[in-house]
Amino acid sequence: MAAATETFYSVIRRQGITRRNFHKFCSLTATSLGLGPLAASRIANALETKPRIPVIWMHGLECTCCSESFIRSAHPLVKDTMLSMISLDYDDTIMAAAGHQAEAILEETRAKYKGQYLLAVEGNPPLNEDGMFCIQSGKPFVEKLRMMAEDAMAIIAWGSCASWGCVQAAAPNPTQATPIDKVITSKPIIKVPGCPPIAEVMTGVVTFITTFGKPPELDRQGRPKMFYSQRIHDKCYRRAHFDAGQFVEEWDDEAAHKGYCLYKIGCKGPTTYNACSSVRWNGGISFPIQSGHGCIGCSEDGFWDKGSFYDRLTNIKQHGIEKNADQIGMTAAGAVGAVVAAHATVTALKRFAGKRKAVTRGH
Repeated sequence: MAAATETFYSVIRRQGITRRNFHKFCSLTATSLGLGPLAASRIANALETKPRIPVIWMHGLECTCCSESFIRSAHPLVKDTMLSMISLDYDDTIMAAAGHQAEAILEETRAKYKGQYLLAVEGNPPLNEDGMFCIQSGKPFVEKLRMMAEDAMAIIAWGSCASWGCVQAAAPNPTQATPIDKVITSKPIIKVPGCPPIAEVMTGVVTFITTFGKPPELDRQGRPKMFYSQRIHDKCYRRAHFDAGQFVEEWDDEAAHKGYCLYKIGCKGPTTYNACSSVRWNGGISFPIQSGHGCIGCSEDGFWDKGSFYDRLTNIKQHGIEKNADQIGMTAAGAVGAVVAAHATVTALKRFAGKRKAVTRGH
């Protein structure tokens, strides 16, 4: 636990990282967070002077996909985040300690870092039958969650399970699986939804809190605006096809081979707020739409209960700008028809004028 008093900079210097590379890291981190040009120096100053934040990472009802995503971050690398930037004092999935030793860490962290540690929660608590559907160390998970939340400075709700309830809370929800913010109401909660969230979004949130000592600016649903302020639709490279009324109608049709918009076969990008189309996955290589599959809206509340992933949205009007796919298609077809008609009219007039000249010359 003593390592928690060290700074990020002192740790990486001990690992042989040069100051030049440290500043490169800060610049890259500022860029990945979408911050201004002066942010790199603020990040550098914070990481040089502030103690590493103790982090408690707890698991409720979940599939561990958030952890799987987190360890694949490229900017910053998860090894820099976990081993240097923060002091990950407890994570029962990857820690060496178990049983009483692991539980002792929770008590020690509460006592030593009261109001200073960050509580990261993956999954959610079931409330039915007094929480007996998720037992840890002989007690319901919801009890451990409330205990550790009481002295935390803030809580990160990793993934759609912790943020919205996700598949565990889907109808009929027999365990009464419940989002974190419905159980903990006295602490700031940062929701990072997605099933799972993008790795760089996860490390980016941790980096921001480490640097500035506070949560990033959140939207009205509690999500970081830097990553959840735009729809996937807004930055999708297939957007031009949507606007042109060019859609894939069936899997593997000619339009699919041409890379047309996937809206008509169920893509939820127009109603899903996330950074998939800009940050992308696997180090920025790709994202589902790029691989030919529509967005299933996994970062939105209740996406499991909103029908088939392949049922298309019937109306996606946003701020009075857009029309639905059929209207756009008809408008586009009408515009093309009008152009064709106009072209035909001009051609006919030219031919008529030519014939008149020929007749005049004949006389």
